[in-house]
Amino acid sequence: MPVDPYSHESSEQDALIPSETPKVKRTGRFLFGGASRRSFLGRVGLFTTSSVVAGVLGSSITSKKGDNIVQAAEPKAKSDHNNLREKAFQVRTTAAKNNREIPIPPHPTNGDEEKYANKIATDTRGLPHNQLGEVDLKAYQSFINALNSGDPNEYEKIILGGKRKLVQPLTPLAISLSGVNTCQLAIPVPPTLDSAEQAAEFLEIAWQQLLQDVPFSEFRNDTTNPLILAAVQDLNRLSAFKGPKQNGKVTPELLFRGTAIYADGSGKTTYHTLPGVEVGPYVSQFLLRPIPAGTHSYAQLNRVPAAIPENTFQTNYDEWLLVQNGGDPGRTIKFDSTRRYFINGRDQSEIAHTPPPVYTNAALILVAKPSSDNPLGGGVGSPYNSGNPYNKSKTQVGGSGTFGPGYAQSLIGWVSPHAIRAAYWQKYYVHRRLRAEAYGGLVHNNKVNKTNYPIHQEVFKSEALDRIYSKYKSYLLPQAFPEGAPFHSSYPGGASVSAGASVTILKALFDENYVIPNPVIPDPKDPTKLIPYQGPPLTVGGELNKLAANIGLGRDSAGIHWRTDAAASLALGEAIAIGILKDEKLTFREIFEGFTFTKFDGTKVTI
Repeated sequence: MPVDPYSHESSEQDALIPSETPKVKRTGRFLFGGASRRSFLGRVGLFTTSSVVAGVLGSSITSKKGDNIVQAAEPKAKSDHNNLREKAFQVRTTAAKNNREIPIPPHPTNGDEEKYANKIATDTRGLPHNQLGEVDLKAYQSFINALNSGDPNEYEKIILGGKRKLVQPLTPLAISLSGVNTCQLAIPVPPTLDSAEQAAEFLEIAWQQLLQDVPFSEFRNDTTNPLILAAVQDLNRLSAFKGPKQNGKVTPELLFRGTAIYADGSGKTTYHTLPGVEVGPYVSQFLLRPIPAGTHSYAQLNRVPAAIPENTFQTNYDEWLLVQNGGDPGRTIKFDSTRRYFINGRDQSEIAHTPPPVYTNAALILVAKPSSDNPLGGGVGSPYNSGNPYNKSKTQVGGSGTFGPGYAQSLIGWVSPHAIRAAYWQKYYVHRRLRAEAYGGLVHNNKVNKTNYPIHQEVFKSEALDRIYSKYKSYLLPQAFPEGAPFHSSYPGGASVSAGASVTILKALFDENYVIPNPVIPDPKDPTKLIPYQGPPLTVGGELNKLAANIGLGRDSAGIHWRTDAAASLALGEAIAIGILKDEKLTFREIFEGFTFTKFDGTKVTI
């Protein structure tokens, strides 16, 4: 909803073309006669609904004395309708041609699907599997046949193992009318099944499960928490861990913080810690501050899972195999009776599981002013981006149509389905990377059933694996959701690509360098309350990046995604948003030099 309920009322009243003036009988005080309001509106197609509701009192309407005819007069402000229509056609055509000129990049894979005949490195969940969790190859081929055909009828022939269904494999084939299309953006090649990097990603997720009930307030460099210190020591011994580091080392304060990875087109991958994400508390201000939504305001108190053994799933092999086959384990999450602020990995998992509208909420927080009588309440009152054309206007403001709060929220809604299409195209038609829960099954079978799956030896030397077995009596990766991951492949992450696109829109429209006033943290003694944060300044850009990381890595905390899933997705979502912003810029009548903001790799860009 727009912050300013009147922000849409700056548009001029629509004018009628004289030759299309409708003739309507007037009976008594009303224009409608015996006809219904709906049929009246249908006959006066060029009237705006607002004109009719207002009693048709605008100056473009006249009534001839002595008859019952209402007709449109020549509007005072003339407009060349044909010219505007032609301009709209030219803008749309230009945008389409510009996007068509973007070349299709190469889309290399890591080769694992072809390398392993039993498809152990490919996401096959939902199809039937044998006792080891290896897919039925006939069912797998029915899946590939459908993907290769693009024929909706072929997708109905996929052989499933249970009642659960695959999630939208046809969605990526939808044509986007704004921005680039799915095949025009590349992401880095993910790690191979047998690599040290894949092992490192698995062990990071394992430590997230072990630390899920430890408050983030304890993730300090001076911490004495033995589990945090053990995680840091273990991750630092790994040869290919790509998470954030300080002077080449993982520190307690950098555990589970956000990164982005980019493909440069030549096969080289670059890794970046998100700007500002390492500063201050782990949790973004946009997941803590109250939501000022028009006449409403509400605290971000979350329904969170209880810290009980029953809220850990798929550590039993039979349950794990049932889920791989598409079965329903028949269990549900048990929630704490008290709502609270987001304080640990278990909370983070659930927020990423059933997220509130966090990006539209962020827009509301950005626009609303801080509360003068409550330093911990209200919004942050962020200025708009310095390029906003209304910043210098003496007579006009932006609104829902362009450059205002409603416009920001509408763009967030617009980029999300485009981002999902791009992510799912990579998931289904390029990489088909296995999920972390399936990799955990390979690890378990190597340890228990003496299989010889090509898992890097660093996994089996990790303290995390021993701790998981001691706690759960299996080597399976604990899952936060009864159903495990959605039934589409792991790489890239859908939640993260939406995060990357949405946060990019907000950085393009608001001043990312603005320092957030009166920052807050949950009270460590009572997480139903907020207290002031004391520490380095927190900026809008840094906290938006942190918001994207909190949601993306929340899926890792749940055990369903890899770090590279989130990291590649942020860059992909950013590219989707940039493509849409380029098209949007063509449409403006305002004098506008472009959207300028900082990308996830720390570089500045102007669109």
